[in-house]
Amino acid sequence: MRILVTGATGYVGGRLAPRLAARGHEVRCLTRAPERLADVPWASTVEVVRGDVGEADTLTAALSGVDVAYYLVHSLGQTGFEAEERRGAENFAAAARAAGVRRIVYLGGPAPDGAASGSAHLRSRETVARTLLGSGVPTVVLRAAVILGSGSASFEMLRYLTERLPVMVAPRWVRNRVQPIAVRDVLHYLVAAADLPDTVEGDFAIGGPDVLTFADMMRRYARVAGLSRRVVVPVRPLTPRLSAYWVGLVTPVPGRLARPLVQSLVHEAIVRDRAIAAHIPDPPGGLTGFEAAVRLALASVAGGEVETRWSTAAAPSDPLPTDPGWAGGTVYTDERGTAVAASPARLWAVIESIGGETGWYSFPLAWAVRGWLDKLAGGAGLRRGRRHPTRLYAGEALDFWRVEALDRGRLLRLRAEMRLPGRAWLEMRVAERDGEVRYEQRAVFLPRGLPGHLYWWAVAPFHAAVFGGMVANIARTAEKAPARDG
Repeated sequence: MRILVTGATGYVGGRLAPRLAARGHEVRCLTRAPERLADVPWASTVEVVRGDVGEADTLTAALSGVDVAYYLVHSLGQTGFEAEERRGAENFAAAARAAGVRRIVYLGGPAPDGAASGSAHLRSRETVARTLLGSGVPTVVLRAAVILGSGSASFEMLRYLTERLPVMVAPRWVRNRVQPIAVRDVLHYLVAAADLPDTVEGDFAIGGPDVLTFADMMRRYARVAGLSRRVVVPVRPLTPRLSAYWVGLVTPVPGRLARPLVQSLVHEAIVRDRAIAAHIPDPPGGLTGFEAAVRLALASVAGGEVETRWSTAAAPSDPLPTDPGWAGGTVYTDERGTAVAASPARLWAVIESIGGETGWYSFPLAWAVRGWLDKLAGGAGLRRGRRHPTRLYAGEALDFWRVEALDRGRLLRLRAEMRLPGRAWLEMRVAERDGEVRYEQRAVFLPRGLPGHLYWWAVAPFHAAVFGGMVANIARTAEKAPARDG
């Protein structure tokens, strides 16, 4: 079949697209930033088209000739996301109906009951589900509460809270029951949904074999990870908003994303109707239990084999400003470089391994403090780390940066996603001139108003230590690194 996958740069979509292609389907991926799929391992097996569900005119060509369309678009953490998600679903429903699409598949969250109607996250997911179900196109809505897998936001939240807090004073919702599901089982249901007959449509809850409280999950995670027993003390005063703020400080998941995750846990989410079993059988070997899902996720993390991460998805940004006139008057830059007594391949290996456990090659305390300040301001901080220890892909998160451009072997451009009074980029380049290998580095800052100018001049005195130190240490590391030229 010809299949359209929206959200292919996201956590689930980035895993679903290659699995559909592996089954012989003709897969088309719709994304606002095609360059972010340019060098994923499965790029050659799919067709990538530029488009946005928020812009109806871009959907006609994307849905042309499509049999099955997957709607995996979410706008969590963005201002006004409810209205944006409603508009996107309405555009998609109308375009799919006009294009003669045979089926729509949507992965949503638990259906909110009366108590949960106050959750903007669950309410928005429900609006999207109802819009697609009313599209006139046979639609299957799969509802999952907590998805467990390496790199998922729910797993990262559970992992860091458990590993960092032997004793946790927690809100009362840690006693609420949920039914987590392994990402491999979610993908099983999504892939199989493409083959359902046209007569099958409606809501289907999916979940794993275990019904647990969040406190149970923390204790079981600790056991699987070989940690000491975790003590969880529920208290009344911690509201979902305060809980989300606390999660944002302790884990790599920023507060704006932690809030909807917490809201999903505030109310019980249990699969009370296994109607999906009448249409899609369980995976071979049965559904994955909680502890098995944790073991698989931890093994992927340890082996550097995390396919996708929650931080993969992001809205496309404006281009790097190179012309001060275009930028509105002022662009600040810090440019440095040095000759390197190493091959281009060795130098590039050092550049591409930057961040995460490797660090930033200068003034670790300054980077750590900047990360903590970003967390306190509601940003991502440095804890997002990196997906793989030595290899990057365009569009993925790297600590509090985003890989905006990647010309492997030559250029790495990072866009800052920390909280700033302006926009910032950091470029690292391998250059060869007259037989000499050079490392060239450029930091660019586009200020926003007077606070932006004041920010730049406040931090400028530290640039010699931070950026100058980076240049010297990257060059030194490349010169001492073992040969990787082959």
